[in-house]
Amino acid sequence: MPSTHSTVIDRGVEVRPEERFDVQAVTEWLLRKRPELEGEPEVTQFLGGASNWTYRLKYANADLILRRPPAGTKAKSAHNMQREHDIQLMLKRFYPTVPTMVGYCSDTSIIGTDFYVMERIEGIIPRKNLPGDLQLSSEQVRTLCTEMLDQLIALHQVNYVEAGLDSLGKGSGYIERQVEGWIRRYDQAKTWNVTHAKQIKRWLREHQPRQENLCITHNDFRFDNLVLNPDNPTEILAVLDWELATIGDPLMELGNMLAYWVQADDDRLARATRRQPTHLPGMFTREEVIAYYCEKMNLGDVDMTFYEVFGLFRLSVIAQQIYYRYHHKQTRNPQFKNFWIIVNYLHWRCWRLIRRNGRTQRRGR
Repeated sequence: MPSTHSTVIDRGVEVRPEERFDVQAVTEWLLRKRPELEGEPEVTQFLGGASNWTYRLKYANADLILRRPPAGTKAKSAHNMQREHDIQLMLKRFYPTVPTMVGYCSDTSIIGTDFYVMERIEGIIPRKNLPGDLQLSSEQVRTLCTEMLDQLIALHQVNYVEAGLDSLGKGSGYIERQVEGWIRRYDQAKTWNVTHAKQIKRWLREHQPRQENLCITHNDFRFDNLVLNPDNPTEILAVLDWELATIGDPLMELGNMLAYWVQADDDRLARATRRQPTHLPGMFTREEVIAYYCEKMNLGDVDMTFYEVFGLFRLSVIAQQIYYRYHHKQTRNPQFKNFWIIVNYLHWRCWRLIRRNGRTQRRGR
């Protein structure tokens, strides 16, 4: 069984010296919420995933996770710990795969910033490749894929007003705000070696869907934000990293997720960008993902072109923002050196989808 192999469990690594914090002060704060805590914790750090720093605090009788913003963060809205904590706290009753919150601390004197603590859920996080000790059949991979999509569907079906989360978003006009916001970010991060994307930006502005639906959206729904049961790796125990969650359009979220969905038969450049195990035998194709989601949500035959184009453009902006930092020597990480190529490639994929949609519409007339 997978649980007999320690290498499949994500346990963290030694904390970077420059990212340590006052463990005793945190323990004293925690004891006011969990007086039953015993001993000094073993502290490790998770290096993958989201921008916020994430630590494991393993006490004798409790296993906890601490989340905090990176050092030097000035824009509190970009790393809003209280918002992330409160979303999960309020959502838990309606969406059980949210981790259990222990508490939020606004007292910055404890570790130099605010933070929150939640209970740790031990399991497997499926990153770019599954752990070597974990072998899944094509049937198991397909089951895992449907379980992942069912979790997304369940989230989109939560009544956000009943959950008390209606103030999470800005209401109608979500799609237009997203289009304009990501266009603005691209323009601000453009460098000489990437396209202006004028035609893609114009197309996105002119082809926004007339109908917009609103629901709770995670906004970073990927395999590497899931925790799998080590005894049954097709079962999802938790969905992590809620910092980008909002009230948004469900098909926009689906389009964003598909931008990261690299298939086994994609071209070489696409395969080089893969960050999750969507290439495994048995995994859905993007078309199968759309068909499954739309059937379960009773949406009928939906034209996903706009949402897929937007998802790819949004991903190109994320890549360009990273490359901009490298280009201007704000980071020297060599992994970012050729991100400008990925940006241009993603724009090419946008146009391939747009042209395919145009041909389909002409045939349908």
